[in-house]
Amino acid sequence: MMLRWLATVWLFACCAFAHAAPPRQVFIAGDSTASHYGPERAPREGWGQQLQGFLDEDAYVVRNHAQSGRSSRSFIAEGWFDGMAKEMRAGDVLLIQFGHNDEKIEDPTRYNEPQRAFPEWLMRYVELARSKGATPILVTPVARRKFDRGQLLDTHGLYAQAVRDLAQREQVGVIDLTTLSMDWLRAAGDEPSKAYFMHVPAQDQQDDTHFQQRGAVMAACLVVAGWKRLDPSLATHVTRDTDCGAPGTALSARKAQAHPSLIVHERDIAIQQPGPHGGAGTTTAHPFFKDAPALGFEFRKRVLHRGAGIGLHQHHKDEIYYVLSGRGIYELDGVAREVHAGDAMLTRPGSTHAIRQDGEDDLVLLIMYGRKQE
Repeated sequence: MMLRWLATVWLFACCAFAHAAPPRQVFIAGDSTASHYGPERAPREGWGQQLQGFLDEDAYVVRNHAQSGRSSRSFIAEGWFDGMAKEMRAGDVLLIQFGHNDEKIEDPTRYNEPQRAFPEWLMRYVELARSKGATPILVTPVARRKFDRGQLLDTHGLYAQAVRDLAQREQVGVIDLTTLSMDWLRAAGDEPSKAYFMHVPAQDQQDDTHFQQRGAVMAACLVVAGWKRLDPSLATHVTRDTDCGAPGTALSARKAQAHPSLIVHERDIAIQQPGPHGGAGTTTAHPFFKDAPALGFEFRKRVLHRGAGIGLHQHHKDEIYYVLSGRGIYELDGVAREVHAGDAMLTRPGSTHAIRQDGEDDLVLLIMYGRKQE
């Protein structure tokens, strides 16, 4: 009986495994902005190198066939297209991003004029996917980081538009990575955006086309965000948030802010105070953004110097203490507990609490609670 049961379980498991759907393959056909680089090229990375980090491996497996220096023409002429075609099967996805090298008019082996030749070559990829039962998705070329007097220039122009027009004409999904990445770069600004690209003084590089890891991750995030808009069902297989970049309205929204964003330093706002709520000793308070209008919460740092404390009091609001450093004794509803760096304490309305410094070092707290609305 036991052997029969084991045989049944084994047969069921084998059948279930045999019928388990394999993950969909996500092929990337593209150029150096998407391709994979080994550690010898660090810190250079392509966005395709980071795409798998956004996708559940049980549902999607990335096959990055993007090659440095290739255009939509040379990728096919050099055999990369055929190699990719051999692996593609029904249900897969093909992401197609070219344009950077198609623009190089000085090189006839790569150049494609944007009105006719470029979309004709791109159609080869669309037709391949369709013939295999896969889903083609066109991707406009990711933006170069090219600013002129603070204004980001569109270096892809007719090529990005050719991709959009082809997608509309052939009813193919399109991720407008040109627009998404330009909006991101405008919001980031000229100088800060260098950190995403291969501006690497140690290697004497100032490259505004290729990414460091943080840029590759950002571009991959923008690709996945655009893909989710095309296929909302993808969201269940995305393993990290894709709330990245910035909308095209970011700069105008910044200018229209009723209350600007702020940066302050604690040394400029430090106040020496006795222990609050009848507490002993001396404390130093740092009331961050105390006068910031329309802010719905209080946020402060308080340092309890040796022997100091916050006296016992009852709460009428939620309040959070977080211990940055030092050691203290926290009294909550009649029970005393020792607290250390990394501990967080939430006090709810109706409870009583107090805290006092203990040991040799200052007790440093971050404190947050709702601001009383006027």
